[in-house]
Amino acid sequence: MRDPVTVSTGITYDRENIEKWLFTGDNTTCPVTKQVLLLETDLTPNHTLRRLIQAWCTMNAIDRIPTPKPPVDKMQIVKLLNNAKSSVQSQMRSLRMLRSIASESDRNRRCMESAGAVEFLASLVKVTSSAAIEKNMGDNTSNEQVTSVSDEALSILHYLQVSTTGLKNLMGKNIDFVEVLMQILRNGNYQSRAYAALLLRPMFEVADPNHLISLKQELFVEVVRCLRSQISNQASKASIQILVETCKWGRNRIKAVEAGAVSVLIEFLLETTDKRACEMILTVLDQLCGCAEGRAELLKHSAGLAVISKKILRVSHLASEKAVKILHSVAKFSATPSVLQEMLAVGVVAKLCLVLQVNSTTRTLEKAKEILKLHSRVWRSSPCVPRNLLSSYPSC
Repeated sequence: MRDPVTVSTGITYDRENIEKWLFTGDNTTCPVTKQVLLLETDLTPNHTLRRLIQAWCTMNAIDRIPTPKPPVDKMQIVKLLNNAKSSVQSQMRSLRMLRSIASESDRNRRCMESAGAVEFLASLVKVTSSAAIEKNMGDNTSNEQVTSVSDEALSILHYLQVSTTGLKNLMGKNIDFVEVLMQILRNGNYQSRAYAALLLRPMFEVADPNHLISLKQELFVEVVRCLRSQISNQASKASIQILVETCKWGRNRIKAVEAGAVSVLIEFLLETTDKRACEMILTVLDQLCGCAEGRAELLKHSAGLAVISKKILRVSHLASEKAVKILHSVAKFSATPSVLQEMLAVGVVAKLCLVLQVNSTTRTLEKAKEILKLHSRVWRSSPCVPRNLLSSYPSC
């Protein structure tokens, strides 16, 4: 223990670990007694035990544990938020202190959220957006200062790791905040664009379906542009996850396809070796191939079918399942003779034959068999196909 604290049940824990239990794990009971804790933040410092630990360290020639700083309380956060409402210079000082407080512990982040920091930071980002600058800012405030304030507020919102309830409130009360983040994706610097993508991802994960269905085309354009720019690994994964969440709905699939998502995802899939990134990309491509426009874009790319086939049995069971579903959609709805010939040429048929021989899921096996049956039926009915090619197909 470095900072022993006692909860309302009388049990003493290390502050860092009990705060992790309460705030990160969303638990409300004492780990030892299993009794419900009346106040999650009611952690009383156990000074006697801390002094005993420090004395023991001194006697045994171990580096003495420093006396911990008192934890921040809600009133301190409120005071910082009030100070940040004055000049830009005061805003920057307060924001830097808020960022330092947020980086210390989960308990501080939850305390900041309960004090209204999320709503304040969101409104600050909105006010310092380009449209608000022209209307509300005076001549004494430079654009660079305003941009710094916006970037700092965005970074704190990201580091706060806003709770599900907080994200829902942010989406419910500030629908136009998505528009602000979209504007930052369009006009911001690399850092602010990365933070905007990282904020949009959890917001869309908890958003109401009615909000997701009504998303504008411009959002998909900017998300795809962020992915194409490859600002950072985190921002790229966040952009892909945004597409995963939004492309569950039919209209959004067409918007994403028209924004150029298919070709960008294929190029990203060609380069990445990250397992999670591959799974997410294949998930999005599976969704986009649910519409004719998505399948057409996949077939238009010279490496589309080849890279999808390559990922089968090389990444994970989930990736293989998604890849086979993509090929099944293409074979079922876009199976022209030239497409089937390309699938044979790039090794799709050979890879599907391997799928039949390994321990794949029942759904994946069924879709692989359907694709091979379709190929076999089309090629056997064609008088122009050499007989030796027909031996490539198993008896399904």
